Amino acid sequence: MTMLTEIPFFWLVFCLIEWFATKRKLLYYTIANLFFTILYFTVLMYYKYYGIIVTYHALSQADKVTKVGNSTYSLMDPYYLLIFIDIFVLIAIPIWLRVKTKKIHINLKPISKTALSVVFLVSIVLCYFSIWPNRASMNENKQAEGMGILNYEIYTIFADSTEDTELIEMEDITQDEIDKLKGAQHIEETKYYAAGKGKNVIIIQMESFQNFLVGLEVDGKEVTPNMNKLARENFHFDSFYTMVGQGTTSDAEFVVNTSLYVPKHEAATQKNVKKQLPSLPKLLSKEGYTTATFHTNDVEFWNRRELYSSLGWDRYYDKSFFGDEDHVAFGASDEVLYKKTAAELKKMSENGKPFYAQIISMSSHHPYNIPESKYQMKLPDRLEDTLVGRYIRSQNYSDYALGKFIDELKQSGLWENSIVLLYGDHQGLPVYSLDNKERNLMEEILGHEYGYPDMFNIPLILSAPGVTYPAVIEETGGQIDILPTVANLTGVSIANQIHFGEDLLNPGPNVLPMRHFLPSGSIVADASVFVPGISFEDGKNYPFDPLKEDESKATEQQYNNALDLLSLSDSYVVQLPDK
Repeated sequence: MTMLTEIPFFWLVFCLIEWFATKRKLLYYTIANLFFTILYFTVLMYYKYYGIIVTYHALSQADKVTKVGNSTYSLMDPYYLLIFIDIFVLIAIPIWLRVKTKKIHINLKPISKTALSVVFLVSIVLCYFSIWPNRASMNENKQAEGMGILNYEIYTIFADSTEDTELIEMEDITQDEIDKLKGAQHIEETKYYAAGKGKNVIIIQMESFQNFLVGLEVDGKEVTPNMNKLARENFHFDSFYTMVGQGTTSDAEFVVNTSLYVPKHEAATQKNVKKQLPSLPKLLSKEGYTTATFHTNDVEFWNRRELYSSLGWDRYYDKSFFGDEDHVAFGASDEVLYKKTAAELKKMSENGKPFYAQIISMSSHHPYNIPESKYQMKLPDRLEDTLVGRYIRSQNYSDYALGKFIDELKQSGLWENSIVLLYGDHQGLPVYSLDNKERNLMEEILGHEYGYPDMFNIPLILSAPGVTYPAVIEETGGQIDILPTVANLTGVSIANQIHFGEDLLNPGPNVLPMRHFLPSGSIVADASVFVPGISFEDGKNYPFDPLKEDESKATEQQYNNALDLLSLSDSYVVQLPDK
């Protein structure tokens, strides 16, 4: 059905060629064909990782394709290239004919202008009736399905240009309104308030780390023994979810440090970093903390220089500090990251002031091709040469490097005097990318079919010696909740700072709007991931527990509240002063 909706758009283009091309028509047909083919190929590749239909908004990130080349190429099956075969045929035919015959006389009668006009008008009408009934669909994938890919791509351009840009006024964006929409309840006595006051804060962002890895054994061998130990001995938030958008890792840095939602169509590092963002580094700086962020990649990647300036970090450490030794993925290995960071944290602690450090790991980056010298475990044959197997092996290495870092923190005395949070930045195994064998492997690992709740579920582990104890916390939370949680532990007031997260140590009902990796209107609710259809009514719930499908449905009120929360966040950021 989707292909039928594409045909009128083809007719439109072909009519234009017939009208305006008096010579070299085959060349123009070939160019048009090539353009359509590249677009379809791009849609296919983008969907395989992101799960949504690519639009012109992604053009701003086109330069990232070359910088993450291995990750991009790994998504492509060789047979995808067959989509280009007609291009080669169109090019080969005239060349072959010229070789076989000295002269070619093809007497084609010109197409009647009247006939062209009729076909053109009919095509416009058919395109219009594909677009108009589907324009109100909340789910972009449903829109594209109903409109056709080509119509949808054009529609997004005009829809964005005519979109209602009316903002919610700043005086109407209040914490009370946000809390009301989230269902937050007033708490007379806040638990754990200032329980870690004056302690260092270390936040470790684990590349592509999903929650199913915690406690996972493969043929009797623990995959992440260090994370497992941390989870057993501290607070393990088991229903914690990623909230990133197009900016993936950098979006996680943004959400965690601002407690704001990511933009609708762009990475936060492209759209929001011109603003004076309220942030965790700024909050803690006012309390006398020294702040720094550590990442082995180049600071220009994902425009992090601007991000870090907007967040107010005192200092950032990037590739210029870590070098390119022991290269894995895009820079120095996690072992180098942690070793050099540990030494720097020790120096920072010597000035007598507490510090806030965020550490971004990177070695376990898609497509998880770590060097053999980094292998710390042997995979069973059934996992070899699969994305799932490479993922497990790379996370096993990252966990090994993490363990060495924790040992260094303990030996230096920093561990006992620090609040440490560890969380995954985003999903590592997109459900859209897995082949049948890999889906079966995931079902073997999980005991049920791999789906959205598993894919977006990342761990959050909180260690604060003298405060935390062995506990699994089941209340739903997301990356947006980290800022208020840290603020509570450190005794920093956020009463006068707009935030869209809630303190996970004093939880209430929670609703987490999702963007980019799921269609608009998707939410993580108390017990399920909800994805709308044309509207809420034909949406689908994906329960956290597959055995409790009837008990875990998101409500229409949660859905509407989530949309309102996104509007509030978008309006708030737009009206912040420029930096």
